[in-house]
Amino acid sequence: MRNLKLSVLVSALFLFVGFNANAQDANTILKKVDEVMYSPKDMTGKTKIVLIDKNGKQTTREANIIQKGTDKRIFRFTAPSSQAGIAVLSLPNDVMYLYMPAFNKERRISSSVKSQKFAGTDFSYDDMEAKPNALKYTPKLIKTEGNAYVLELTPKSKKSAYSKVIMKVHKTHYYPISAEFYDKGNKKVKDGKSVYKKIGKYWNAQEMSMTDLKKKHTTKMIMSNVKYDQNLFDSEFTVRKLKQ
Repeated sequence: MRNLKLSVLVSALFLFVGFNANAQDANTILKKVDEVMYSPKDMTGKTKIVLIDKNGKQTTREANIIQKGTDKRIFRFTAPSSQAGIAVLSLPNDVMYLYMPAFNKERRISSSVKSQKFAGTDFSYDDMEAKPNALKYTPKLIKTEGNAYVLELTPKSKKSAYSKVIMKVHKTHYYPISAEFYDKGNKKVKDGKSVYKKIGKYWNAQEMSMTDLKKKHTTKMIMSNVKYDQNLFDSEFTVRKLKQ
């Protein structure tokens, strides 16, 4: 009986250690993803946005993006004229503002509407937010698949529109390869894919796509003229700058 109890105790200990190692691995992987995505001090670039409907018809927009650190970003449309000037400012502590030139007024985006689509794209305000994944999600390592780790990410916020996100991460370079988004009913609703290219010492998301599976609509964002570490000032990321 004593040997049986000892065996059970040892087995339980190994299970506990194994669970903690797996959790630690998942946390480490996700933190490395954030290091890749947010390693530059700052970044500026241009974005070509291609909207593709279920019939394959395409419309194109253009935008500028500036970012500093892990929590400051402005995304501003520059073309066509009907969209030019529309901008989103992302700040620390989950603060986001939307500026609409037609009304010449900014409005704060509440957490309850962050799941809504941003300016007709397939990216939500939540997807556009400048915030490290490790702060948004609790990760679990599901498996390894070819050259990728597969993580299950559970949103920390109860206000998130997603029940989970399944993310594939490159095993060597730790950039996100793809992401599947599931709604509260655990149904897959969106597919995201990324193509990364190294610019200098940083990995850059050269192309990102998001597909709304129900509407069969896709948005592609293609980056160009990317520049890093230009010593941008915090004053560039204010509501006043958003309106300029």
